[in-house]
Amino acid sequence: MAAPAPLRQRRPRRFRERKDVLHDLDDGELIKRYRLDRAGIIFVTDLVRGPLTNPTGRNQALTPEMKIIVLLRYLATGKMQLCSMDDLGPSQQTVSRVITETLMALSSNAILTQFITFPITPHETQRKIVDFQQIAGFPGVIGAIDGTHVRISAPSEFEEEYVNRKGYHSINVQVIFDAKYKITDIVAKWPGSVHDARILNESSLNRVVFGRGMVPDGCHLLGDSGYPSKKWLLTPYLRPQPGPQSNYNRAHKITRSVVERGIGQLKRRFHVLHGEIRVQPPSKVCQIIKVCAMLHNICKDRNIYIPAAEDDEEEVDDPLHLQPPAAQRPREGLLYRDEFADLHFR
Repeated sequence: MAAPAPLRQRRPRRFRERKDVLHDLDDGELIKRYRLDRAGIIFVTDLVRGPLTNPTGRNQALTPEMKIIVLLRYLATGKMQLCSMDDLGPSQQTVSRVITETLMALSSNAILTQFITFPITPHETQRKIVDFQQIAGFPGVIGAIDGTHVRISAPSEFEEEYVNRKGYHSINVQVIFDAKYKITDIVAKWPGSVHDARILNESSLNRVVFGRGMVPDGCHLLGDSGYPSKKWLLTPYLRPQPGPQSNYNRAHKITRSVVERGIGQLKRRFHVLHGEIRVQPPSKVCQIIKVCAMLHNICKDRNIYIPAAEDDEEEVDDPLHLQPPAAQRPREGLLYRDEFADLHFR
């Protein structure tokens, strides 16, 4: 009778040694790699420490700090493979799981609304008005609104809805900046084929905030000609007459450029928004966009600069805006614009 084959001994698992980046790197290098300094990384970690803490306590489990660092590296570069090659330790499979888990925690409404808030009180709106008026003398402005397209890979469902007018798949994101380049409102859920005017019309900004009079009278947003003119949304004249209309357009253009530069800052800070985001489904891309917006505001609050890169240049967002259909250009808004220009820019 043949002797039984000897049992094969199980080889012990080998774990890559993880670099303690919070202690090994100075703040300048941390900002370059992860867009936050040490205190900022700990601050963001503390926001979601509970959900990110591994309940099993097993060996080699990633700490909440490390999960935040992995996500930040991805958002800063747009490349998941750098998260596992960057001496952080996790495998590619672990990196993907950690990014999903951390995005879910940070994109909760309870977290986002702590850092992205639209001004509605008299004190808040007056402060925004003063900041904007210092740019070019345009009165009554509390925000500048625009849409920007974030490129995505072709989704498996409703693929044609995500193709924008330039022929690539995207999410059309509505965003509002204040004069200090902080984001006060963001809508990231609409496929690239949807017009800016429809996104605005369906938004809580139109239906609730301005629609129900939550904002004091005399407060306005500035938008480009892709939006309908409203009493609270001022757009430029397409063919301005000399005098008040031309003066209005000049100040409008200078003041509204805040949102274009703000979008450029957001995309330079988080390069994941620069190229094609290759994750599925599109709802996960929307989480990425909203978390980037929140982190951008945290960086602004903490005076954290945008690190320079070799290919950095001031981004001018390439708009895909069209003038809204005549039915979406109510005469009431156009008449209000005429009165506003005559009153303030004569």
